[in-house]
Order: sequence, then structure tokens, then C-alpha cells
Amino acid sequence: MRALTYHGSHEVKVDTVPDPILQETDDIILKVTATAICGSDLHMYRGKIPAMKSGDILGHEFMGEVVEAGPKVTKLQTGDRVVVPFVIACGSCFFCDMQLFSSCETTNPDRGSIMNKKSLRPGAALFGFSHLYGGVPGGQAEYVRVPKANVGPIKIPLPLADEQVLFLSDILPTGYQAVLNTGVGRGGSLAIFGAGPVGQMAAACARMLGIETIFMVDHHAYRLTFAQEEYGIIPVNFDKVDAAEFILDNTKHRGVDGVVDAVGFEAKGSALETVMANMKLEGSSGAALRQCIAAVRRGGTVSVPGVYAGFIHGFLFGDVFEKGVGFKTGQTHVQKYMPELLQAIEDGKLRPNAIISHRLPLAQAAEGYKMFDKKEDDCRKIVLTP
Repeated sequence: MRALTYHGSHEVKVDTVPDPILQETDDIILKVTATAICGSDLHMYRGKIPAMKSGDILGHEFMGEVVEAGPKVTKLQTGDRVVVPFVIACGSCFFCDMQLFSSCETTNPDRGSIMNKKSLRPGAALFGFSHLYGGVPGGQAEYVRVPKANVGPIKIPLPLADEQVLFLSDILPTGYQAVLNTGVGRGGSLAIFGAGPVGQMAAACARMLGIETIFMVDHHAYRLTFAQEEYGIIPVNFDKVDAAEFILDNTKHRGVDGVVDAVGFEAKGSALETVMANMKLEGSSGAALRQCIAAVRRGGTVSVPGVYAGFIHGFLFGDVFEKGVGFKTGQTHVQKYMPELLQAIEDGKLRPNAIISHRLPLAQAAEGYKMFDKKEDDCRKIVLTP
């Protein structure tokens, strides 16, 4: 089959690789009908995620048709159309029983990315996201093996097109969980740092949930314009103003009820932070987090779906304490939210496919990565078709 493979920093290509086969009795083989390039795929593309190996198949946002099923697969059958969550969970461990699916303690045999390990077990395996997260081949391919098929994939009703539901795999539930984690209710105020795909989905979900005032912070004008037109956000370009000061000035100097950091560890930081990151003295830029802490009101919550790793310089924990700020973070418990979000799409309350700006065949995936990385041609989101 053909698949998009990793070969080093800024080097990916579509190769011919062996077809996947069933390895466990609850596996399925999926013929991929649509897949997407995610913002977190760019971390690997840029060489920022360790434990990548040449030839690894990328991609964790995908859907398709079941073409083969193991003997213990009970919830799916050949011919079913399904969307697959990027988190691989067993459904029956200590954490899965609490619906904390991204903390599943059985699917990832690797060491994980926590530095202060002690006796802690790693969290769930993820599709196509390095050997820190299981080294499981991803879905930017013609076919993919899906483990734990009784727990993850969700069947899609025939009237819905692939593009309407594809983002149930990651960015839609990630944006949804991020907003829920802020605890902001109907009529409240929210700031979203980062106008990439997750930030856009967070805005869509916030609007659906009745949040009244939504600030969005970025420095790509085309992204802010789209979010303003589609979701009614208040755009904040951090190249032109200090974002936190602008938000405070427009919230009676109290700050917003909640903040979503949809940027993560590659946030544009100071010259010092850039040097420290290049010297491997710092794992993540703290620039976005400092702005989030400044922009949230006392007693508010900062929700962090953006990926972070390692040490962070200038975290300002004293400000967190003094303001009584709460934090909710982590990978998304996708399986928990897929059913209700699918229903919202069916009911017309969510239209996640609006974010799509480019459609390419899988054969042009490498060009798609370059375009998305460089923000060329006002690229918001790319869907690939095998």
C-alpha cells in the first residue's frame, strides 16, 4: 500500500509499505477514505518530537470502511463506515472505567514522555505519534490496522459525508473538551490562544455551548478573519497589541472566565526562550501560558489542549497562586465525546468541515505538509484522500 512516512526533520514522503495485517483478535483493518494533517503532526514534521524512526507512518485523523475484522470484534462488521479516535484505549482498565481514555494504562508499551517518572505508567498509545506513544502506524495511508476496535471506532450514518465527520477523530473533541475544561457556562467569556484547527473547533464548540464573548489570539490575519466570520470571535493579533492587556481592557480589567491554550510548546517566545530551546535547556516555550495566566480572571481556569513537554522557563506560578487560577490539561478522552458530537453534527449544531481549506490526494501529502507548515495559500486545514 501507499503511506506517508517520516524520514527526518522536514522530510516526509509517500512510500510503498507492507499492507497492515490483523495482530490481535479485536483488531480491524480499515480502508482509509479520508485523513487529515493535524497541527500536532507538524511537531514531528519539524523534528520537535523525539523517538521518531525513519519509515514511521504518520497521521492520527482518519476514517474509512472496515474491510477485515478479528474474531473478537463484536461492535463492527465488514462494510461499516467508521471514524477512529486518535487515542487507543482498552475500555476496561482503571482509567478507562472512569472514561479517562487518554490515560489508558494498557495500550502503550513504551516509556511515555514524563520526565519525573518514578513508578508512573505511560498514558494511552496514539496513532502515528512517535514511539513515546506506542509507535502505532498512523492513518495517512491507504489501509490501517486499528487495535481495540470494540472501544474506539464509531459508526457513521450513511447520509453524512466523510468531511462532515472526519474531525471527530481529534480536533473537534479536543476543542470541545478544552472548552468544557474551562468550566465557562452560557453567557460567559472565553479567550482562545491559537487560531489553528483546535482553536477554531474550540470556538465552534464555545459558540454552540452559548458562551457569549470569545476572544481569539493569533498573528495570522487570515485565520482570525475566518474565525470572526464563522464563529463571531473578537480577533486579537498579538503582533499588534499585547493580547492579555487587550483582553483585560475589554473585560473591565477582570479578565475572562476561562482561557484555552491551543498553542502548545512551539509558541512564539522571547529571544532567550528560543536560545534555551535550541540548546535543549528548555522543552517548551512558556510565552502562551504566561499570556493565558495574565488574561484569565481570578478564580478562572486555564485549559491546555496544546502539547507541552519538559521544562518551561518563566511559568509564573506565583501569579497562578495569587489569582487562584485552576488548570485542566492533557490529551483528549475522545471516545467519551464522540457520540454527543456526532449527534450535534447530525442536528446541524456543528459544522466542523467549514474549516477545510485544501483537499489533496494522498500522493501530494508531502506538499500538503509544507503548505500547512509555512501557512501558504491561507491554509487552515488539509484533507487527504488515498
